[in-house]
Amino acid sequence: MIILLIVIIILVIWIIAIYNSLIVKKTRVDNGWAQIDVQLKRRYDLIPNLVETVKGYAAHEKEVLEKVAELRSRAMGATSPKESAEANNMLSATLKTLFAVAENYPQLKANENFMRLQEELTATENKIAFARQFYNDVVMDYNATIQKFPQTIIASMFNFKSREFFEAPAAEKEAVKVKF
Repeated sequence: MIILLIVIIILVIWIIAIYNSLIVKKTRVDNGWAQIDVQLKRRYDLIPNLVETVKGYAAHEKEVLEKVAELRSRAMGATSPKESAEANNMLSATLKTLFAVAENYPQLKANENFMRLQEELTATENKIAFARQFYNDVVMDYNATIQKFPQTIIASMFNFKSREFFEAPAAEKEAVKVKF
């Protein structure tokens, strides 16, 4: 009887330990997503200032400016990692177009506000890339853990589900062609 009681206590402690480790990993995934969200919010806050600065110099580039505003709104409204990745990848591509437009305006390139905003946006893009990498690392760890035996038993008992990775668009996965 005592041996059975000891086995039950050990089993309960083992289940609690696995459950707690799954909670820690799930919380890391949530924190990773929150870090991406923080950097994306910063990016969304910088974009209107950048657009307004460019507007003064490049009034006839209205289409690019409108597309940036539209994609910013779409990205802000995304509800899942997949939606957010797709919307933000389109926004990144459009921002590159905006910077290419700015290349045609030497006065704009020399504008202190534009330069500062461009530097801040570049720094934010780097932070977003780091946050995406961190998120994908913790998602990989979490997903692997809930698929391993015996954790998979506890994970399925308590309804732990795998999470989506934040994926880069196909265009960014292609090799860059360098021409001289």
